[in-house]
Amino acid sequence: MATEEFGAVLTAMVTPFDGQGKLDHDGIPELVEWLIREGWNDGVVVNGTTGESFATTDREKAAVVSEAVDVANGRAKIIAGVGAADTRHSIALAEMAAGLGADGLLVVAPYYCRPTQAGLIQHFRAVADATALPVMLYDIPKRTGIAIEAETLVALAEHPRIVAVKDAKGDLGSTSWVLKHTGLAYYSGDDAMNLPLLSVGASGFVSVIGHVVADQLRAMMNHYLSGRVADALAIHRDLMSIYTGMFRCPGSASAKAALRSLGLPGGPVRSPLVDLSAREYELLMEDLMACRAYAAQLGHHHVSSLPA
Repeated sequence: MATEEFGAVLTAMVTPFDGQGKLDHDGIPELVEWLIREGWNDGVVVNGTTGESFATTDREKAAVVSEAVDVANGRAKIIAGVGAADTRHSIALAEMAAGLGADGLLVVAPYYCRPTQAGLIQHFRAVADATALPVMLYDIPKRTGIAIEAETLVALAEHPRIVAVKDAKGDLGSTSWVLKHTGLAYYSGDDAMNLPLLSVGASGFVSVIGHVVADQLRAMMNHYLSGRVADALAIHRDLMSIYTGMFRCPGSASAKAALRSLGLPGGPVRSPLVDLSAREYELLMEDLMACRAYAAQLGHHHVSSLPA
């Protein structure tokens, strides 16, 4: 089962940088430890979109995987993003992650080049063939420029190591069709769709808001799976202000600002992203404070009134 290989609640972790914009080697283990505290997150995805993988070198990616694996030490899954615009590079990243002890791979559709569906099949199969690790495909056409079509997902599901999909397509009909015709496990890759995707059979979340409210994601899932749908809906509605606030600006910048408000590492983002302005930070904090679950965190952590 994919949930045994990936878990159910995962956070797509930011990559902490220091004041000079270099990897924060103290902040990485601290943040991983925060995310897996009390078992709220079953796993952490590193080197993904939220981790600014477009702006980190392969050597930096390797360091993040290695440090995350060391800290987790089997207590949580470390899933390495190995997406690239070309197949050879993605294979190299996959082999590197496997060698460093990652538990699984997240492979986004190749971006910018916009391959055909036949090209997508060839690409994903080649990456899956490169290691013995389970693979989660990442379908996010608004970023990559190409959707992984339902029939393509059915073909890819035949590969023994392609077992899951991170779904940020926003098409519940297509998702339902693939779930009916394959054994693929679906993970919500769009926080506002977490509960709707559970309703059609999703297995979990790969979240950005999990940086600050992973406990609520866990509670929402547990309520839903136990038949307490009204309780799950109440949490979903309480989280709506966070859905808005965290994605008003690029998620990496917002998540790092939110972490700073709790006294946790994150640091600046790398160009072409920019850190939140004072006004953007103020709006983010208003949205976060409108969520009861987030406000409850503030009694336990230092809060900054200034943008990161």
